[in-house]
Amino acid sequence: MIKLVASDLDGTLLLNGAQSLPEELFPLIKELKELGILFVAASGRQYANMKRMFAPVVDDMAFIAENGGLAIQNEKVLYQDSFPKELVREIVEAIYDKKDADFTCSTKDFYYIRPKTEHYRDLMLNVVKNNCKEIDSFDEITEPCMKVAVYEREGIQEDSIRYWKERFGDRCTVVTSGFAWVDFIPFETNKAKGLREYQKLLGIRPEECIVFGDEYNDIAMLESVPYSFAMAHAKPGVKKAASYQTERVEYILKKLIRAGGNIEEVIK
Repeated sequence: MIKLVASDLDGTLLLNGAQSLPEELFPLIKELKELGILFVAASGRQYANMKRMFAPVVDDMAFIAENGGLAIQNEKVLYQDSFPKELVREIVEAIYDKKDADFTCSTKDFYYIRPKTEHYRDLMLNVVKNNCKEIDSFDEITEPCMKVAVYEREGIQEDSIRYWKERFGDRCTVVTSGFAWVDFIPFETNKAKGLREYQKLLGIRPEECIVFGDEYNDIAMLESVPYSFAMAHAKPGVKKAASYQTERVEYILKKLIRAGGNIEEVIK
């Protein structure tokens, strides 16, 4: 029987660039809770942003934010990772110096940003609606940072990801996190880490979990449980890491609810 469901957001629950969740998801999360199944949103997004998105059910679920850098349930922090300050400074300066690139530096409650364009400022504040602190100097970065991300408006190309991996891949994990994003996170940080924390906390085994994802930052989570679903549009490497595929997360959740949590009825 399934006791936990974890799902990525962008490209998984949020399709085609959507910035709001489908309304049909909220009653499904409540029905899962009634069955004793915890729903966990697992994303590279910041916690404050995710909490707003899931406002109707925020007390009925749990969160893995910042690609596994932070895990929170009912405002209780399970853990929070952080980068060495010197490495944070080096990465954000390198991003700022690179043409057509902008950065976010993630703390528990907000992102540090230093926008080079009005497009990026608008994206962060008004489109994605993140909590941000805009800075004029890198000396203003004083809060512990758990993730740095680079945004390249035209999309992350192969030569760009190669550049970032060659520059920082020996000191942290460098992974794509969507069409226009690359994340820099500590080596031990990933969504699977957050999933393991909930498993330990609640006494849940890997075979009692279902997970969903679509990007390379989901691979560790997809490989950590036997019942993992890659989205049908996911890249080949992501599909290879998963046991199953689906067009939509909601389709599998409805089957799981109808089956009363019996995974065998879902996958047959």
